[in-house]
Amino acid sequence: MLEHDADVESSAPTWMSFADLMTGLLGACVLLLVGVMATQLEMASTLEAEVQKRQAEEQRRMTLENALAIPLASGRITLNNGRIGISGKLLFELNSDQLQPEGRQLLKSLVQPLRIYLKTRDEILMVSGFTDDRPMRDGQRKFEDNWELSSQRALTVTRSLIEEGMPSALLFAAAFGQEQPLTPNTDDKARAHNRRVEMAPVPKASNAAQVSRVSSPAASAVDSPVTRP
Repeated sequence: MLEHDADVESSAPTWMSFADLMTGLLGACVLLLVGVMATQLEMASTLEAEVQKRQAEEQRRMTLENALAIPLASGRITLNNGRIGISGKLLFELNSDQLQPEGRQLLKSLVQPLRIYLKTRDEILMVSGFTDDRPMRDGQRKFEDNWELSSQRALTVTRSLIEEGMPSALLFAAAFGQEQPLTPNTDDKARAHNRRVEMAPVPKASNAAQVSRVSSPAASAVDSPVTRP
């Protein structure tokens, strides 16, 4: 009888250790399950936010596309990822910042749809000038370099839009020079494609950031709003 009691007492710690182990494993499983569920909820929330962002971007693109339906149908402008593109040859002669009559008429036709679009959104229009990679020649020294040419073209378009009725508080000018070409400057056709002016609605809060991002030797000539001297 005493021997039996001793056996029971000696096995008790083993069962207690096993119970503690199972309790620990159960707790670890619960913690792991909670962690997995929290991760899944976070992923679902992130995915939902991304879907909503993409839907908002698509709605924004469609709204802008509808507003510019007529000039888009005429082929005089392009719309790519929210950027309105206008060929440089439609607006300016080579190495000039003087707006051509056809270009002025085009800009005039864009003012009303752009005003309607911007009126309903917390956005501002960035007018950007771009050139090809050819440097200014001695006989073309009206501009110091492509930075200055692109900035003056952007300013010319910005001022023209204001003259045609665009509120000056709704747009600003930026210069990119020969940077960010649409295609490599390998031939005359490619260079003509890269000489352009783009207009892009951007959030008003990023106005200062956009101007800072395109800082250049010509940046001092690019301001918002634009006023005549």
